[in-house]
Amino acid sequence: MKFVTFNPFRTLGIPNMIYIKPENMFREVERIKEADYLLFPEYWQVNALAYGLKKDIFPSISTYHLGHNKVETTRVLQCTFPGNVPYTKIMNSFGVRAADIDEEFGYPLVAKEIKNSMGRGVFLVENKEQLQTYIENNEVLYIQEKLPIDRDLRVVFVGDSVICAYWRIAPDGGFHNNIAKGASYDFNNIPYEAIRLVENVARSLKINHAGFDVAVVNDRLYIIEFNVMFGNEGLRKMGIQVEKYIYEYLTSSPNFTPNNPIFPRVS
Repeated sequence: MKFVTFNPFRTLGIPNMIYIKPENMFREVERIKEADYLLFPEYWQVNALAYGLKKDIFPSISTYHLGHNKVETTRVLQCTFPGNVPYTKIMNSFGVRAADIDEEFGYPLVAKEIKNSMGRGVFLVENKEQLQTYIENNEVLYIQEKLPIDRDLRVVFVGDSVICAYWRIAPDGGFHNNIAKGASYDFNNIPYEAIRLVENVARSLKINHAGFDVAVVNDRLYIIEFNVMFGNEGLRKMGIQVEKYIYEYLTSSPNFTPNNPIFPRVS
């Protein structure tokens, strides 16, 4: 098979790979047409490649569209897996009063910028003044209940299965569970129910490359969000090469299941 990648760092080691810079897409159309799969285009390329040139892309187009920002992710989960989404309101900021939000949510609450990652743009709001500042600085408001957790699970789904999962534990007194914000890893006692939930969600929504953030509150699981271009540091600590799973998925039959003794496929 012939592959074209627009992101060489996420496809290291995959054979028969041609690298094309995203900005050179239009002058390289003929080479793109010859490829069997196009890997990791930037979001602005996706519609032209998938709908215009009718090429197969990886991650899938539904992965890109649903993972484009927190609004798209949350709304589809509210429709399909509503019991696994923290209580969330998404609204235009025009005419919104802080008093209306704090009456509904109380404090603390979580406020997010709709397109950000690695813990950036996620705020613990503890009073009306902080909430008003957030409202004034964001056209789209994303308000979520504060879950009583000091850690969450990063569950990585590639191809058609979960390939790894680990806890991300906030530092003492910290709010963010992101590794980029100083959180630590724990690879023990991963709840099997979280693996099952992520595989059900990903397969249902035709997502084939994402890092899901899952919170566990008592016996209830909440999907906080998922990231299409997730960080690989935790996987490297486990000795997992994501590129291997991508290659096997793309070159095998639709019923292919990675040979993964840690997280076997959930039927």
